[in-house]
Amino acid sequence: MPSFSIPLSGLNADSTALNTIANNLSNMNTTAFKSQTTTFADLFYQQLGASGSGNPLLAGLGVRVNSTETNFTRGSINTDGNSAHMAINGDGFFVVQANGQPQNLTRAGNFQVDQSGFLVTQDGEKVLGFTAAGASGSLTGLQIPVGGTNAPQATGNVSLTTSLDASAAAGKSVVAPVTIYDSLGQSHQLSITFTKSATPNQWTYSVAIPAGDFTGAATGTTGTVTFDSAGNLTSPSSLAGIGFAGLADGAAALNLTLNFADASGNPTLTQTVGTSATSSSQDGHPSGTYEGFTVDPSGVLSAVYSNGNVAKVGQVALAHVNNEQALARIGGNDYQVTAASGQIQVGVAGSGGLGTLADQSLEASNVDISAEFSNLIVAQRAFEANSKSITTFDTVSQDTINMIR
Repeated sequence: MPSFSIPLSGLNADSTALNTIANNLSNMNTTAFKSQTTTFADLFYQQLGASGSGNPLLAGLGVRVNSTETNFTRGSINTDGNSAHMAINGDGFFVVQANGQPQNLTRAGNFQVDQSGFLVTQDGEKVLGFTAAGASGSLTGLQIPVGGTNAPQATGNVSLTTSLDASAAAGKSVVAPVTIYDSLGQSHQLSITFTKSATPNQWTYSVAIPAGDFTGAATGTTGTVTFDSAGNLTSPSSLAGIGFAGLADGAAALNLTLNFADASGNPTLTQTVGTSATSSSQDGHPSGTYEGFTVDPSGVLSAVYSNGNVAKVGQVALAHVNNEQALARIGGNDYQVTAASGQIQVGVAGSGGLGTLADQSLEASNVDISAEFSNLIVAQRAFEANSKSITTFDTVSQDTINMIR
């Protein structure tokens, strides 16, 4: 008698394959979705005997689903302009966690900022990372200072890049204007005036702010700078102790250092024949309000303020496991570790084999629609073939029963 279990096992296996294909097609627009493929394996065999040469005579008893393998190939990365969105360009997963729940992994970077400023998934799981102190320590939810302010910073250092005209007549002056800030964030116009001395290779300087900006004493505001015969600055490389007390707005006294050399000690104040030119920079800024945030390729989150200041607020963590195929898919674009996958190994983007991050971008699904339609046809034909086997077995069974009538 024919065994109906054989084509039934085929129908069950083909149904699983059809379900997998249908799931792939239904998720072809799901952010960072990874397609799956169903593979089969034959079932055990019944030994009917042996041939004259001793070869076993075996009859197969059907098929079973062997695996549903996930294709972790990266989908295309598309820029969408949303600052909360990010995509992994390479290997790795984001680490996310709901309150009181185990950590999960996801490739979907369609994040948003909740009412408390936390970076969360579409299902409300917090995106985990490291604090602004650096990529070390335990993971924590990443919080953006939405609605926050950036406190003012008083100018402490002013750096000049200035070329003074060596052919200028004695008494000729060059003014370098610099906008500086006090402890309350109020701006002041600092003027640094260089005047050619009658002494060769020597200029005097004076430093001032408008008289109405302060009522106290001014210190260290005058002196001389000297150059060698090649026009290189010989002294001083910096001027410390420049101060203005009793600021009219009630801010703390300004204490400035004027730098004539770069971080490597190379002079930025020179004397050569030619038109004098000057540029400057300083380290103070006024107060600012939060305007948005950015993420760089290594996952560093930085808040951007209206005063132009950028402040690091954290770093997105990425992770990987030893066996990606063993990850359990739990829905919501999330994966959960299993005993076979190994534990989550945390790192940062661009290190340890992990990919980099693309800002304002999302990873698309990697479903290949043409391949899925081909697979769909094959699975359909297999299902029809197993159905035909059942109808054939049914006809044979009826003929057998009719033999005794």
